[in-house]
Amino acid sequence: MHLLLSIKPHYVEAIMDGRKKYEFRKSIFKQNKIEVIYIYSTSPVQRIVGSFKVGRVYSGTPEHLWAQYGTNSGLNEDLFFQYFGTIKKGFAIQIDELRKFQVPIDPWIVIPDFTPPQNFRYLTDRLEDEMIEKGYSSSSPCEQKARIRVSQQPLTSLPGSWGGASRISRSRA
Repeated sequence: MHLLLSIKPHYVEAIMDGRKKYEFRKSIFKQNKIEVIYIYSTSPVQRIVGSFKVGRVYSGTPEHLWAQYGTNSGLNEDLFFQYFGTIKKGFAIQIDELRKFQVPIDPWIVIPDFTPPQNFRYLTDRLEDEMIEKGYSSSSPCEQKARIRVSQQPLTSLPGSWGGASRISRSRA
């Protein structure tokens, strides 16, 4: 099963450049068999910019998570504890096999009736079919076709990813 995770652009950058090796959450998905997480970069980007395989998922108090994974959090200590607030238990999702999409995916084109998730959204396996149908490739690391290619470019240099516009126009194909 796959998941679409909403992440602020600043933290997406930290993931893409390798400073953030764990994604921290106050709550975790209920499905145990999440294999791939697609990264939805929130406004102003509003695109699916990459994916990663779920490594291990760790849980614990924010203090424990910071002590164990803080150096790979992409956050400073104040922001980390500000995020968790009074929450007593948090989660650290290990980011494995990160894929950066050279051309970010417009979710309004590949996901029918797309609404940006507040936190995360389960995806059906049909997303893969939709991506291929719309000219994007499979998420298989060895099958990189068409317009999605693994890239070492920083997200800010990807075409159409920032553009300075506060709103990105949508056109349905």
